[in-house]
Parts: sequence; C-alpha cells; structure tokens
Amino acid sequence: MAPAYKSAPGDAGFPSDDAWGALNASISGRLVTVVPSGQFCKDRGGCTDAEWTSSVFRANVPGAMNQLNWEQNFESDPAQICLRNTTGNCEQGNVPLYAVLASSADDVKAGIAFAQTYNLRVAVKASGHDYLGRSTARDSLLISTHLLQDISFSEDYQIGNQSQGSAVTVGSGVFLNKLYPAAKAEGKIVIGGTAGTVIAAGGYVQGAGHSALSPLLGLAADNVLQFQVVTGNAEVVTVDETQNSDLFWALRGGGAGSWGVIISATFRTFPTFNGIVSSVLVHSNDSTTFGNVMAVHAKHIFDLDDLRPAQYFYARRNATSNQFNLIIATFFPNVSAEAATSAMQPLLDDIVANGGTIGSQSVQEANFDDTVTTQDDVVAQNLAMGSRLFPEAVYRNSPDAIGQMYTKLFDAGSNSVLGHLVAGGQVTENADIDSAVHPAWRSAKTHMILVNQWQDNIDASLVPSFQTEFQTIQLPIMEEVIGSDAGSYSNEADLTEPNFQTTFYGPNYDKLSTIKSKYDPADVFIVAGGIGSERWDADGFCKI
Repeated sequence: MAPAYKSAPGDAGFPSDDAWGALNASISGRLVTVVPSGQFCKDRGGCTDAEWTSSVFRANVPGAMNQLNWEQNFESDPAQICLRNTTGNCEQGNVPLYAVLASSADDVKAGIAFAQTYNLRVAVKASGHDYLGRSTARDSLLISTHLLQDISFSEDYQIGNQSQGSAVTVGSGVFLNKLYPAAKAEGKIVIGGTAGTVIAAGGYVQGAGHSALSPLLGLAADNVLQFQVVTGNAEVVTVDETQNSDLFWALRGGGAGSWGVIISATFRTFPTFNGIVSSVLVHSNDSTTFGNVMAVHAKHIFDLDDLRPAQYFYARRNATSNQFNLIIATFFPNVSAEAATSAMQPLLDDIVANGGTIGSQSVQEANFDDTVTTQDDVVAQNLAMGSRLFPEAVYRNSPDAIGQMYTKLFDAGSNSVLGHLVAGGQVTENADIDSAVHPAWRSAKTHMILVNQWQDNIDASLVPSFQTEFQTIQLPIMEEVIGSDAGSYSNEADLTEPNFQTTFYGPNYDKLSTIKSKYDPADVFIVAGGIGSERWDADGFCKI
C-alpha cells in the first residue's frame, strides 16, 4: 500500500544530512546536488551558446532538461524560473534535490531503497529527451542512468534455451548516436529514433518507440527481447517472455517512467543496409493553398507502401513572411536513387499542379546507420505539444478533410504541424504481438504532433495559455477529421490529456494498473500521464 504523501524538505521524516551522507558513501561518492541548468552554467563560469542548446551537453548535467520549461516551477508564487542569464539566485524550480549517478544496478538499488525508507519522490533521467517532463520532479531524488554505457552484441542470443537470433544488449545511458555506429561496425542495425540523445533502453521503448525503420521492421517495442530492471521493491529482475512476463508485457508500450529503472535492454538486430534519403522543400503563400498541398500529400501517401519507407513531413509557418513551408524527408530502405525519385514524382507533380512551389530537392544514398540519427540536437526551448495517431482509413476516405484541417490549424494560429509516416507496413502486421502497445498504432498511418512554443522572457502568467492550446484550440480541429477516440503516442503528447488512461493506453489501462500494483505497490514511480498517476496530485506528492 502506497503512503498517502511523499516526504519533502521540512517534514519530520525527511532524511538528515547524515542520512544523505551515508547514501553517498554507499555508492562511492556518486550522490550529487542538483540545480537547474541556468544555475549550473552560472556556477561554472558560464556556458557557450553551443553548450546551452546541445542535448549532448544537457544529458551530462543532472538538472538539465532538453526543454527549459520542465526545469521551472511556474505554479509557485512567485514563479521559480531559472534562465541562462541568472545572476546566481535561482530557486530549485522543478528539478530534484539530489541525484544518484548510477554506474551499476547496485547503485540504483541503493537509491530506490533509500527512497523507500524515507518515502521520497523519485525521478529517473536517462538523457532528458522528454517532452512531458517525466525525468524531473521538484524535491525528489533523481536516479540518473547516464553512466550505464555497456553495449554487447550476440549472433545467437538465448532466452530460456531458445535462440532469439542476433541481438544487442545496451545500457540505459547509451545514446542512439553511439548505438548506431556500434551496430554498423558489427554489420547490424537496430530499431531506434532519429534524435541523437534518445536512449533506446529508456522511455523510448516503454512508450512504443517509433522509428524511420518502423514501416519496414516495426516499433522498438515489437523488437525488444529482454530487460534488466530495478523495480519499486528495490529488486533487480530479468524481464522477458519466460521471466516476469507480465512486466515484460507492460514495459512494451505501457508508458515511460511507471515501472522501474531499466538497467539494460536487449533488442533484435538486423543486417544493415544502404538506402536513400529524399529531401524536398515545398512553399506556399497562403493557408488555403497550403491546405490543398497537404490534401495532395494525403492522397499520395499510399504511393510509397510497396517500398516501406518512413517519412517526416513537417509543416511550418514563417511568422515573419507568413509563408508556409513543408519539409519532406523520406527514408527509403534498400532501394536505388532512381526508384526513390520515381516514387516521389507523382506527389511532387501534383503539388505543383495545386499551387505549391518546389523550393529544393535532393537525394542522398548512404548506409542507414549513418542517416537515421543526428549527432546532437538543438534544444533549450520552451514548448508544449499534443499529438494523435491518424488512422489509415482517414487517409483513404478523407484526404481533402486532412488538407482542410491544416488550413484551419494555421488560420487558428498554429505554427508547427509535424507529421510522421512511421506506422503501417510492419507496424500493422505486428498486430498479433501481445504487448501493451496502444492498438491504435496497428491501424494508424501517421503520428501527428502540434508544437506550441514560447520565449524565455514572457510573463509566467501567460504560460498556461501555451500549455492548454492543444486541448482548447487545436485538438477540436483535428477531431473533426479523426473523431474523438483516436489514440496518442505517449512519448510525444500533451501532459494535460484529461482522459490519458484511454488516449495513451487504449483498452490496456486496467491490466497495466494491476501489474503496477504488483511491482511498485508503494508508487515509487509516479509520472504525469503514467500508470497510477490519477491517484496523486499534479506534483506527485499527495494522494487525492
């Protein structure tokens, strides 16, 4: 049974300095104090522009998140906001008090056992690539897995004396920008995302994990074979189809941050291959024409099915010129440049015929391990987002409605609509896999994100208007096309989803709740939009 509250500074049961010191000694001095990234930079004499906006740099700073807004406490009075230009008087904001820089499962066990003893709020951070702020929490103990950097490959991975074929076991601190080159050196490729500091063995796979390889090979959750996890009971467990199989079911799509601290995960690997990256920039001068362009895109989306590429189609409005831009990046596996160009041409011809302008176009052939991710990502923005999975049936039956949706979204003030053709193909064909992946993935064609950003210098009282824009303005426009019961990818979603149990998890929530009570009966791992979070207040400190 979980206690009714978590202990905070000033409470009678909060750890003494001696208790914190004992924890530090037990993990060889790897307990550190945590401050927001603005204070961290002030304390070290400053951060360069490149450092401040680098996801690699921020992953190495315990209190730093990729999006600055998750470090701030906008709800306090006055708001606790720590920015790069701080004079050094930052409050704690929304970052933890201390962090365990774990270098082993034993370090994680020690941290979780300490949190249990003193009834502390816990946060878990692999890299800070987290759009829902689940990797941080004020007045908490942070478990950082950044130092868990092991990678090992096997041509014949065994589970229960059964061969699983070739696989890689990767620590939960390993960036994709390290994993892909390691896989290439072995002649392999693994399912992963496109951002360099995503952690394959972190929240990525727990949320399902979409990829430029997904139409060809499925989701990351479809291709994970085994986990090593420290549970809420401070036990190290091996999790797969033969051991703790209920937790294995939950970890594959049941949401990031709810189940424990992943130490490592083992994924199928596949022979690496070359492919084509096709990049196209499209312009339009008004929202109506741009909507026509997007209707054309929707009509042609099935042109590519036989080749099983992924496509990222990002629509943005230039606030200065009011020009509308569409960036189309298509990743074609195992095809020639001629085949890729031929597959794209009907779409491009139709775009021009409907008023769009092709600004630039390029085709690049390379090994997929070299093309599917970035070395670093430009971050340190303030943003909130919301998303929906768009069913294949909508593209087949209502492409014009999709185009009209874009026009309405931009006319309503939206600036970024980010489309991801990362479903269909093998994602659909994997519908028979028994896991917690939201069933909406199996009938989806695309994953669509709305992004709402604000500047550092705005008044804190205005922040809620950005945080609620998806629910109040944008989602109703989307639901005119897809209906009110479409699911959402929980790793790139709206923190304020009112019915997150259904939107993020579909029909799986009750089963996930039962599994949660078995492996984390004290609710050590509570995150916004996670399993069991409805029992707690927004800060995760008091039961409601």
